[in-house]
Amino acid sequence: MTKMKKSWVARLQDSKGYPKVEPISERMSARWGTGTMVIPAPMDVDTFMKMVPAGKLTTIDEIRQALAIKYGATIGCPTNTVIFSGIAAHAADELACAGEKDITPYWRTLGNDGTLNHKYPGGVQKQATRLKEEGHTVLFFKGNKLPKVQDYEKKLAKLI
Repeated sequence: MTKMKKSWVARLQDSKGYPKVEPISERMSARWGTGTMVIPAPMDVDTFMKMVPAGKLTTIDEIRQALAIKYGATIGCPTNTVIFSGIAAHAADELACAGEKDITPYWRTLGNDGTLNHKYPGGVQKQATRLKEEGHTVLFFKGNKLPKVQDYEKKLAKLI
């Protein structure tokens, strides 16, 4: 008997017992300092991604900071925030393929340095196309360097 793979929408809706606020581990404290870290639920990340209007952008760090404020933590979990942004992106694409129009605008979520996310549905080309449609300038580079949005810092949405 073959086990059916969970849909992206089902993965997004599966909280896995999160959110949780926990002490920053000793292993992580060298990079992130001391205090507490919120490990968000996938829907938490999706909620902040949905808040970004056309013409505006956000980064993973902006979402992490908003999560930390929302849950009274020192930081938002860097690993889970990245993973859950990808789940939100794929769930949105899955919904779009099913005919939904009102989906999470995942293409507006960038890496912390303004780079596009090659793991989002359709890779950087699809994300670049969507961003250009909203008036952003996407800079492409030679080699393996990821494209980035020009002056992305000036276009960040206020999440909290």
